[in-house]
Amino acid sequence: MRLDVRKCLGNFTLQARLSLPARGVTALFGVSGSGKTSLLRLIAGLDRPDEGVIHIGKRCLVDTTRGHCLPPHRRRIGVVFQEARLFPHYRVRGNLTYGMPASARSRFDPIVDLLGIGRLLDRMPGTLSGGEARRVSIGRALLSDPELLLMDEPLTGLDGARKHELLRYILTLTRDLEIPIVYISHDPKEISAIADHLVLIEAGGVVASDSLERVLSRIDLTTQLGGFDAASVLEALVTRHDDEYALTHLDLGNDQTLVVPLVDAPPGARCRIRIPVHDVALALSSPADTSYRNRLDAVIKRVGTLQDSPTSVELLLEVGHHPMRARLTRKSFDELGLAEGMPVKALIRCVAFDMRHL
Repeated sequence: MRLDVRKCLGNFTLQARLSLPARGVTALFGVSGSGKTSLLRLIAGLDRPDEGVIHIGKRCLVDTTRGHCLPPHRRRIGVVFQEARLFPHYRVRGNLTYGMPASARSRFDPIVDLLGIGRLLDRMPGTLSGGEARRVSIGRALLSDPELLLMDEPLTGLDGARKHELLRYILTLTRDLEIPIVYISHDPKEISAIADHLVLIEAGGVVASDSLERVLSRIDLTTQLGGFDAASVLEALVTRHDDEYALTHLDLGNDQTLVVPLVDAPPGARCRIRIPVHDVALALSSPADTSYRNRLDAVIKRVGTLQDSPTSVELLLEVGHHPMRARLTRKSFDELGLAEGMPVKALIRCVAFDMRHL
């Protein structure tokens, strides 16, 4: 999807130019009022830009110079709002099939199975839990046969158990669907679990747009990424399990292996790993006697400082093809004689990892 739009909303101006991947999940992140939902409404056709263009693939949805603006029902975009917005007088089955084109009929059963809502088909919306209603809402959006799915904070307002359950279903969707998803959330952990591409929006403008790994690795965005608690997110493959010690070995590529607490996933499955910067230690060579099980070959690519932390130095490392951040005291940095371009060993404890099976 490509867009270049401008919209004035009172004293607030949204101006965004983006080119987003044709597959996977793009997350829009920013503080409340930064323009995330306003941008989503322009894409969905619920609002019109003052000027600009929006394309999905080769289809032009909006071109203000030509006076072209497709109405929402012709855009082939599925939208999932914070509230389920189900028709109260229709059963779940009726909600799912409302507006469903003939081309989507063959997908009814697979989508029902994928979302685990088969037992809900004869229920009325008023009898559903919050998580169940959101799943039905997602199913209805998918059965509109969309080329793009927009999700505006679909987990907001759910309690812990229902939020975790719905996130699990959404993760399954992101793995199985072949259409792109634009996902809005204010929760960094949610985004870390689900996003492939991250767009940072601030005061109506795009601050950064790149893969999740690359955006989180940018030292210059530490302030805007404060909610992410300065962490790296890496993807790896499960290679084997050590049942005796309840550990799992992961392949990072380039002959780099991570050992983490046991993951409930078969060999060959993908895992997303979150590593806080404070859990990465550095050494000039691999220490012989240490409790660190992970000793990764790394190269220092960039050195930066934090305005609010004169004690610390922020480092961007390259571990194989993965960017990884580390934070040291300035004293440790100077005593080790570290500099950009130097090879080092990145040391990470097994218990440091926060990961999610994909």
